[in-house]
Amino acid sequence: MTSVVLHTPPSAWWQPASRRAPAPAQSTSRVAFGALVSFTAILLLSPQAWIPILGTLRIAFVVAAIAIGAHLLTQLLRARDLPAMPAEIVLAFLLAGWAMLTLPLSMWPGGSAVVLTDKYLKAVAFFWLIGTLATTADRLRVLTWTFVLGSIPLATTAVKNYFTGEVLSTGVAGFTRVTGYVGGSNIAANPNDLALVLNLTIPLAAALVVMSRRTSARLVAAGALLLAVVAVVLTFSRAGFLALAATTLASVAYMARRGAPGKAAALLIAALVALPFLPESYVGRLSTITNIEEDETGSAQGRWRDTKIAATVLLKNPVIGAGIGQDVLVMNDERGRDTWRRVHNVYLQYGVDLGFPGMLLFIALHVMCYGAAREAERRSQLPTPNAPTSKTPTPNLGAGNLGVGSSELAPLAAAVKVSLIAFGVEAMFHPIAYNFYFFSVGGLAVALRGAAQHKGA
Repeated sequence: MTSVVLHTPPSAWWQPASRRAPAPAQSTSRVAFGALVSFTAILLLSPQAWIPILGTLRIAFVVAAIAIGAHLLTQLLRARDLPAMPAEIVLAFLLAGWAMLTLPLSMWPGGSAVVLTDKYLKAVAFFWLIGTLATTADRLRVLTWTFVLGSIPLATTAVKNYFTGEVLSTGVAGFTRVTGYVGGSNIAANPNDLALVLNLTIPLAAALVVMSRRTSARLVAAGALLLAVVAVVLTFSRAGFLALAATTLASVAYMARRGAPGKAAALLIAALVALPFLPESYVGRLSTITNIEEDETGSAQGRWRDTKIAATVLLKNPVIGAGIGQDVLVMNDERGRDTWRRVHNVYLQYGVDLGFPGMLLFIALHVMCYGAAREAERRSQLPTPNAPTSKTPTPNLGAGNLGVGSSELAPLAAAVKVSLIAFGVEAMFHPIAYNFYFFSVGGLAVALRGAAQHKGA
């Protein structure tokens, strides 16, 4: 039998695919994933802001290059065994391709090239790495913990700044806002960005509470979740509040649908009970969501005017747009004065910069990523082929319902769905079209479906 195995061609149909993969490919895949995790931590925490020598060494660039290079090498070594590229990643590449195609017609081609290379292509590469590397339950767990543990210093910073008075002036006497996490190009550098990052990680922390087997791990995840909720409130971000409310309602609906109405009711009651304890100035700021004329800072009125201007600009140039990242320039032209303010709406930002093709491609990408997470949730709840069944009733665990025939991927898939909903809400009020936020949770959705498909194969 040994001699037969030794002389069996590596492409023999009866051998499992994992055994046909050469050892070097497995090694480079581990290197690529390790670099991806490291890059995620650097993206969240910006250690180079605290240790300047790390900035000189360009650690983010080096780690990203290692991840991309090792992953490409893995794909070359496993060329015969690679599955088809996920449709969402193909769509993201098409969107980046459209941005490149419109560069020569941009209002400022050089500025568009900088946005494309310094921001957008990096975010799309991050999406591709997550979606094609984190396709096992273990890797998804590690990456999810990286996001959640990375959110703790961010949330702690917001709480500390609130109580120590490290705040930003708003131009209105008596009203200030906390500063963000460090500065520069960090993805949580201002309070609105900070609220967005935390809102995206809150559902992931909730999933880890359900998924984790050790009590200590559950306590850490629960602590990160509660700290993030408090921090979102203390940022005084109106978009952050709306996303947090959407997360709460989506979670309540999920638990009720999964046969845990008691837990759903408890969560809703806890949210309502917490409302009277909100800072008075925060409640006043939230009231400007529906009554924008009450906003003394003028930001609500300005953003509403900009929304109407952006819609006008889009209709004037519906195909090509102003060029990626050039909404500032074209909005100034339309206003007739230089305010250097972006349109605070991701979808309109794509439309103004890349026309209806860019806007529709991004909307389709968002919808498809939600569908990928939904498919992962559905697949992970199906009985595993040839798995032993049990006649013993399985207790209902509510959110996540990890009973017989379901997988630990189910609560994480549900959490990613909620994160994508939260992003969709904040995207209506935030100019972050070309940053990492969406591509982080979107990549998790694609990876989850890949993991669920592999588990059910």
